Amino acid sequence: MMTDIIRIEDVTWTYPHADEPSLRGLDLSIGEGEVVVLCGASGSGKSTALRLLNGLVPQFHDEGVLTGAVTVAGLVTTAVELDALGAVTGTVLQHPRRQFFTDSARDEVAFAMENLGFEREHTRSRVDATLAELSLYVPLGQSLQRLSGGQQQQIAIASAAAHEPRILLLDEPSSNLSVDAIARLTATLIALKAAGMTIVVAEHRLRYLQDVLDRVVVMRGGEIDVVWTADEFREIPDETLAAEGLRGVVRPTTLPEIAAAGASAASPAASVPPAALVLDGVRCTLGGRRVIDLDRAAFASGEVTAIRGTNGAGKSTLARIITGLQRSVGSVRLDGVTLSPRARQRSSAVVMQDVQRQLFTETVSAEIALAGTDSPVTDSDAVLASLDLDHLADRHPLSMSGGQQQRLVVAAVRVARRRIVVFDEPSSGVDRRHLQSIAEQIRRVAADGAVVLLISHDEDLVALAADRQLSLVNPSSATVPAAAHESVKEST
Repeated sequence: MMTDIIRIEDVTWTYPHADEPSLRGLDLSIGEGEVVVLCGASGSGKSTALRLLNGLVPQFHDEGVLTGAVTVAGLVTTAVELDALGAVTGTVLQHPRRQFFTDSARDEVAFAMENLGFEREHTRSRVDATLAELSLYVPLGQSLQRLSGGQQQQIAIASAAAHEPRILLLDEPSSNLSVDAIARLTATLIALKAAGMTIVVAEHRLRYLQDVLDRVVVMRGGEIDVVWTADEFREIPDETLAAEGLRGVVRPTTLPEIAAAGASAASPAASVPPAALVLDGVRCTLGGRRVIDLDRAAFASGEVTAIRGTNGAGKSTLARIITGLQRSVGSVRLDGVTLSPRARQRSSAVVMQDVQRQLFTETVSAEIALAGTDSPVTDSDAVLASLDLDHLADRHPLSMSGGQQQRLVVAAVRVARRRIVVFDEPSSGVDRRHLQSIAEQIRRVAADGAVVLLISHDEDLVALAADRQLSLVNPSSATVPAAAHESVKEST
């Protein structure tokens, strides 16, 4: 009989200053070596349940109210220090940049082992083996902050598993990953399970896990709604998943390519006609590596262009260039006028991958009012209602779930009414029902006349929201001379 390594017994948890509990009478036992997937609508309590297991709830939120008991690997989580729980668990947050303690992949992978007092030779051996595999897909010499969200995610997963914890906790691990990276993640989880590791995953995308999971636990309102075994889950049709607000089979979408030329364009065009937003000779080098190399690209207003490519292809870098947030060479023209970086910033709005960095006020309604400073908001209530946020108007944005925060920033961008709007992985942490509402808001921004760029690995969202695509590849020249790097660095 399988021995329980995790026991959650009648747990109710209320965050500080929250009106309602995030978890209500939660009971869950997980056996050693088991892979359990927690799923459910945004705000159902999945991420909070993970925080119970690594001790962040209640130790990091010490003004909250916890009843019940949580035991992890024989440790009562309220009776031990966080470092004791960190020795038996490894955690990957939905936005991994929040958990990095260093600025290099080698130091990050070694960090937990060094702090736990592992022997130096063992640490070196584990780090070398981990980096050897990562180096095939991630430029390890770059600062962690310069890597794409998907590359950061891969390093965070490797770092969390490097000290070989008994339990691995993953919060939306596929949210920023390309298709090939998700396949590697699946293979990694299968190998860790075979080695005896217990894995708990909070996810919206489920089908990629069906060959590794043992149970699917569906949560609703902080409680367990239904539990499926692996065999039961594999037999469940997409229609049933949809009824629960869950994601089903991912069906790749192919869209017509926009006209673009240059080493970064996967499908270079012979000629590029005029359009509302035109890039000429745009190139960017980071850490001695050419990241973007476009001779010309043109984006139409009133359309949604999906920016696609593998992790590290330069998608977010291109968005930062267009919005004036990243130094580069070349020109960016809007309606025939060449814009300086500062002018691009004034003309642009962005939904970032990590939306917490875009929340500044104390209530949801104040966040919307701030977004409409340059354009008086007349339909804020309707926008909030369309994204299922109207009942949270008086909530502090940082007290909401990741999916709710994501939808709030989408609403703010909608009312800002800028000419250039970038959505960078806007469906991260979003369930199936709210995916549709986000797609509708993206479409409305385009209908208002904006040039809309959608950076996403979410095939479901691309199918719902995008008209065309620009497929990016890594430029053929992986490095450039130091002098060229400096010229790009100093250019504005």
